[in-house]
Amino acid sequence: MKLTFAAPCLFGLEAPLADELRHMDAANVQAENGRVLFSGDEQILIRANLCSRYAERILLLVGEFQATTFEQLFEGVKALPWEQWIGKRDRFPVKGYSLNSRLFSVRDCQSIIKKAVVERLKQVYRIPWFEETGDLYQIQFSFLKDHVSVMIDTTGVGLHKRGYRPAANAAPIRETLAAALCCFSHLRGYHTLYDPMCGSGTIPIEGAMLALGIAPGLRREFTSQHWRLFPDRLWRREKERALSLQDVHAQFHCFASDIDRRSLDIASGNARRAGVDKWIAFEKADIRDFQKRSEKGTLIVNPPYGERLLDLQEAESICRIMGEKFQPEHGWTYSIISPDERFEKLFGRKADKRRKLYNGMIKCQYYMYFKPIGG
Repeated sequence: MKLTFAAPCLFGLEAPLADELRHMDAANVQAENGRVLFSGDEQILIRANLCSRYAERILLLVGEFQATTFEQLFEGVKALPWEQWIGKRDRFPVKGYSLNSRLFSVRDCQSIIKKAVVERLKQVYRIPWFEETGDLYQIQFSFLKDHVSVMIDTTGVGLHKRGYRPAANAAPIRETLAAALCCFSHLRGYHTLYDPMCGSGTIPIEGAMLALGIAPGLRREFTSQHWRLFPDRLWRREKERALSLQDVHAQFHCFASDIDRRSLDIASGNARRAGVDKWIAFEKADIRDFQKRSEKGTLIVNPPYGERLLDLQEAESICRIMGEKFQPEHGWTYSIISPDERFEKLFGRKADKRRKLYNGMIKCQYYMYFKPIGG
């Protein structure tokens, strides 16, 4: 069965998400602002859920159309083949958002879409009401400049919830963003990764999973695992494929440190649950005492800011210390994510490359330094 999907993502992650979907053999991959469209069969749906590092969820795109009135919305939704997915007893709640559209009331749009789906299913199943006690088919909609996309969520809990982080320190970086930072830094299985302000360990863990080829969704469940159209054998086949791509014999290693003992205890537990603890060495250390343990290294760090920040003076001090410690050297790269527009001045050098990213609602730049002295 050929299906069309939408994978929403954090702004700035569209390119790595599109690339990984192509490597999964998805077809018609098209990156848009905040999402990537693609197509494939049931196997691609399962593969994307299990293996995507950068998507927030995988949505089955049921249909798209223009609507400027509630009547157009009702008829557009009713015309879609909901019976292909939703059975007589299944649950189908509705949620979504509207941006720059004439139909701006989310509550009214929810109500109209629900009524339209009910009317469609009433005609197909010839029953007067739906008990909605079965499997979950969460309907999601988006309105953007009067263009309506109506989808069914196949994921459930967001894909950034890998299952290894039940606890975290204040304002942790999202797993999908941490994985993307490692991607942008070209982390490989033979690299040594450093994170001298690791917090709850998200960057080291995501780095290890990327370097070792460990699929991020292997330790969790998905809503569509319970759908009748996706039998267990399809999930087993994709899990076996994902396991076959792992390289647990890679020469990867990570040195992760933090000044806070509680954060390190959390990070150690998270790494153990993720199955990558043997590749990561955690230790208590101040950034002022940072030392290199290898001839070459890939350093990625998310220094404290926002909720994790004590005061502005401290933030400036940390930037200056990093500039002193992270000196250009052959075989070394340094990448720092920061919302401070004065970062390069405080750090003491212009970045060799920058990328605009969002850490939650905070607009940031990813400053990358990879040229040695004289490079």
